Amino acid sequence: MTPYSLRRRSVLALPAAGLAGATLTQLGPLASRAGAGAPAILKPLPAEAFVDYGTNAEMRWESVDPHRQLTPQSRLFVRNHTRTPRLDASSYRLRVHGDGLRDAAGVTLGLDELRRRFPAVEVTSVHECTGNGRSLFDTQQGTRAAGTPWTLGAVGAVTWQGVRLRDVLRWAGLRPDAVCVQGVGLDDEYVDKGENLGHVRRPFPIAKALDDALLAWGVNGEPLLPDHGFPLRLVLPGWVGIASIKWLGELEVSASELTSPWNTRWYNIGGPLGANPVRSAWELPRDAALPAGRTLRLTGRSWSGAAPIARVEVSTDAGTTWTAARLGRPPGRRTEGHGWTRWSHTWHAPPAGRHELLARATDLHGRTQPDVAAYNPNGYFFDAVVRHPVVVAA
Repeated sequence: MTPYSLRRRSVLALPAAGLAGATLTQLGPLASRAGAGAPAILKPLPAEAFVDYGTNAEMRWESVDPHRQLTPQSRLFVRNHTRTPRLDASSYRLRVHGDGLRDAAGVTLGLDELRRRFPAVEVTSVHECTGNGRSLFDTQQGTRAAGTPWTLGAVGAVTWQGVRLRDVLRWAGLRPDAVCVQGVGLDDEYVDKGENLGHVRRPFPIAKALDDALLAWGVNGEPLLPDHGFPLRLVLPGWVGIASIKWLGELEVSASELTSPWNTRWYNIGGPLGANPVRSAWELPRDAALPAGRTLRLTGRSWSGAAPIARVEVSTDAGTTWTAARLGRPPGRRTEGHGWTRWSHTWHAPPAGRHELLARATDLHGRTQPDVAAYNPNGYFFDAVVRHPVVVAA
């Protein structure tokens, strides 16, 4: 049974005017300020909150509000292959087709019909880039990997609003012999070293489609921002970020296995990658300056793509001794599914000098962060315990 159960909502926490008639200008300044961030990203990228990589942007951990469970869209990382497209919700259409349907020609749906025809649901999950932590293969383990040098900020926890993919597929005439579904994005075609690979697309098993997959139009009770998939995106909770295709234009339902460069050339380690691993991060800058001789309350977060976090252990002496962290609980109303787990640790009168803080999480499936992450040339799934340096000064 999936750890991400869905909850039907009778009323969506979205603007009463609805999304179907919205345009970029109606979505406010974050959607229209094209020059505020990197050229490929539309939303502002303030330096105190993001590391700007051009087509990608990483959330700075020191900017995370320790009292807030969910990540606002304005602070959520951005991973683009090309650039954020400007799409009009009023003319948007989703095509669902393929030989995994009774009629291979399929159906086409607009946003209004999706919202009107199917029960609305919401689910809380951690959304994460597959390469999160990639730079640590180099800085912590001494072997560089190719790709954007994320630290640990290509991640966020959000509550999605939308409809169940399984409801749409069954209505469209899903055949019992369907084996996979492939989402295709509406962003620019991707060119790699002169080779045009077409639109970003990636297949996934029908079991995931019929489990907890969503077609989402909202995040945290607000319409999606363009950088995060407006007007509609696919969401596979807990899975590698590339699987949750943004700006979804097409779903191909197939009675045979499909492939694309995004599950063969990339996002593959001996097979296509699915659920994200277990990770932890302290809510501190690297080399943070801390006062000596005082009692310090330090905070952090842990998460897993497969199951909620069961326990977190921390060390303030580079792993010589370990102590159980105090796990927090989400404030406010209860949401189904799971995001990340907040935790805290009290460090009593640390001595002056350099120290390494470590955090090690275990999820309810028994997966625990290792001391060393298994290397791969593309730098996926860095899940090792991170050595976080701090300086304690008198």
